[in-house]
Amino acid sequence: MDIALAEAKEAGLRGEVPVGAVIVSKAGDVVARAGNRTREWNDPTAHAEMVAIRAACATLDQERLTGYDLYVTLEPCPMCAAAISNARIARLYYGAGDAKSGGVAQGPRVFTHAQCHHAPEVYDGISAQPSEALLKAFFAAKRGV
Repeated sequence: MDIALAEAKEAGLRGEVPVGAVIVSKAGDVVARAGNRTREWNDPTAHAEMVAIRAACATLDQERLTGYDLYVTLEPCPMCAAAISNARIARLYYGAGDAKSGGVAQGPRVFTHAQCHHAPEVYDGISAQPSEALLKAFFAAKRGV
């Protein structure tokens, strides 16, 4: 999660919402790492999870990440949760919950939906405090608070 937090900090410095993600192999090797890039790339799908999944699939030359783990600093939104399911990620570890836009423990709860083809093991609250602190500081600065 430390790598995901570093990616989140870098995203914040670029003016992106500070969210970071890392995909790790069973052996513990980092396969991909990313931060949000929606503003930089003018791409509403360039969330950290999506960028990391794309990079991992490209690196491994495969469309599924069976057996790989994803660490992300914020609860994935419904779009990212669907991509995590479609990629067949084994385990999802995330930091801060997202009451407004979450898609795992809140909102549509993608992994519990009857049409979900694959649900990863989910572990929440991992490094939640530093993940939340990054987000709060970012949005407070945007609001001029």
